[in-house]
Amino acid sequence: MEKGTLVEFWHNGDRRLGIIDRPEGKKLWVAIDARQQSYQLHPTKDITYTVAGVSCKQPAEIETFLAAVAPHIEPENLPIAWEMLVDDNATTDPAGLADLLYADDSPVHTYAAHCLLSGDKVYFKNKKDQNYEPRPRNQVLEIQHQIAVKEQKERDLQEFIDRIQARLNGTEVDWTEADRAKIEGFEKFVLQPDFPPKGTADLLTAIGRGQSEQQVFDLLVGLGIWSPHENIALRRAQIPVDFADPITAAVQNMLADFPADLDPDRRDLTHLKVYTIDDESTTEIDDGVSLETLPDGRQQVWVHIADPTRFISPGDVLDLEARRRSTTIYLPTGMIPMFPTALATGPMSLIQGQVCCALSFGMILDDTGAVVEYQITAASIKPTYRLTYDDVDEMLQLGILNEPEIAAISKLGKLRQQWRQAQGSVNISMPEASIKVHDDEIDISIIEDSPARQLVAEMMIMTGEVAARYGQDHELPLPYRGQPQPELPTDEELNLLPPGPVRFCAIRRCMPRSEMGLSPLRHASLGLNTYCQATSPIRRYTDTIVHFQIKAHLRGDPLPFDYDKLQEIMQSIVSTSYEGTLMERQTNRYWSLEYLGRAHHQSWDAIMLRWLREDDELALILLEELGLEFAMRFDRWISPGDRIQVQVSFVDPRKDVIHFKEVSPQEAQAIN
Repeated sequence: MEKGTLVEFWHNGDRRLGIIDRPEGKKLWVAIDARQQSYQLHPTKDITYTVAGVSCKQPAEIETFLAAVAPHIEPENLPIAWEMLVDDNATTDPAGLADLLYADDSPVHTYAAHCLLSGDKVYFKNKKDQNYEPRPRNQVLEIQHQIAVKEQKERDLQEFIDRIQARLNGTEVDWTEADRAKIEGFEKFVLQPDFPPKGTADLLTAIGRGQSEQQVFDLLVGLGIWSPHENIALRRAQIPVDFADPITAAVQNMLADFPADLDPDRRDLTHLKVYTIDDESTTEIDDGVSLETLPDGRQQVWVHIADPTRFISPGDVLDLEARRRSTTIYLPTGMIPMFPTALATGPMSLIQGQVCCALSFGMILDDTGAVVEYQITAASIKPTYRLTYDDVDEMLQLGILNEPEIAAISKLGKLRQQWRQAQGSVNISMPEASIKVHDDEIDISIIEDSPARQLVAEMMIMTGEVAARYGQDHELPLPYRGQPQPELPTDEELNLLPPGPVRFCAIRRCMPRSEMGLSPLRHASLGLNTYCQATSPIRRYTDTIVHFQIKAHLRGDPLPFDYDKLQEIMQSIVSTSYEGTLMERQTNRYWSLEYLGRAHHQSWDAIMLRWLREDDELALILLEELGLEFAMRFDRWISPGDRIQVQVSFVDPRKDVIHFKEVSPQEAQAIN
């Protein structure tokens, strides 16, 4: 190779020309480019083209040569040449193409032709030694299609990036279906961090975003797709918030034309005074109580349970949807109903002043509080009063003479509680927090274990016992609930602990998990030999099953669910209900941490409940004012029952992390 020869080579992905200057060793040559930078080149491995007929003495001549070549590098000429050669499958080389395109095979035109051929990916294929053959027509069409698709994807990506940026800048945009698919990938990136969608990481890089969960979460918030307090636990659980169109349509059809009642001969109990007792915010009214004095002077307490099975049938679209959801979920931000709201708060509920369908349980107690007689009937009732727990507490406190039934039912409730205690029931009275969020305002209060709540609880527990007894007496497969007998601390051990939350916490720790089966089970903590939940059929599908089974048996009809079918259903319900319960806990935990984060300057009265890991100085504390329990690490010895003042030192609700520090009474006074 002679000095001054002009050669082509590639460096860092760029095509370059250089002038051969001298040999380097036995195999390499030194070339100098237009910028006077030198390169060591291997003749066969590095040099991609030698410009014949040109000898340069100065690097500046390279720029002159390239300037002469540039006007002739016109890619639109390639398809013309291809058309002229493809049918004959005639090969060509840079000189031949230059002669064909320009009628001139000078070094300038030949190198221009080389640039066209070597850069082409559509029309020609390099066979060997600068010989090119035209690609077949079908292959060219396929390559053109692939290029068009790629270019369209690139345009779509750029348009998506532009819309992303516009939205982040506060401009409203119209997302396309393809946009929504990409955004769904961002959501899955956060919801399923261990299994991120394919291509999402590259997409995040393309739009200039980081790839941590928090960064992608912030992107979704910035786009207005998620709220700053998006419920990740709810999204991960994939619990449907809304009802699909077929369900909505079925509701509208039902409201327009109720199905025939399978119990047309309902017992008329509209003469009874019926009290419904709930929280003020409750919209699904599913139980009411009455007191009837029988001709022989005995008192019969009635518990009327809303009858949603009046409006649905096993296996219909509404029943299957309720079965799939399994339960109503109560979150600080609102509830996710099991049945569509138009039904659950409408004809299914026990509404004051309206004739309503119910499954009514009549019960007569003996002097000890045991149920000695009971009856169950599909009934029609007319709720007289809708009362809140506060209303009933006030009535009991003041001894309202106009409503003696309330005091009498409360007395029966206390009798029942004493009877259950005699049967071995376990009472655990720990503070329970109620967390509500409205318009980004968080309210946390303690649910007081008032006489009204005790009244309602005892009536519901008694109804569950009676429903289970009916199932046991008639050998009905029902979702019975039970709890094994706990191994409780001895009285001597409990007496060593301070009374109240610390002692209840020690008892709670010993309680085994409840069980569910299709045969009667003893429920140790309730003190009942048999029990099933039957009082919330609008909100719990297991209760709905109890109604289906009992009502069918009362009518003499075949049971809707035999043992095998019910076992199959229960497996699904238990799993779904557990997911819902877990999600409720996670959501309550998030909002409790968010609340404490906003009040991080405040100090709180706390009581140490027990050691979690004494060796690690990790204990469980109760914030008494809020009814919330947290783990806290101490740097000193502390005993269960010790009261302290604490302040939040760090909190991250999204990561479920909170740390407390102990403060002195003087510091607490200064803080508050």
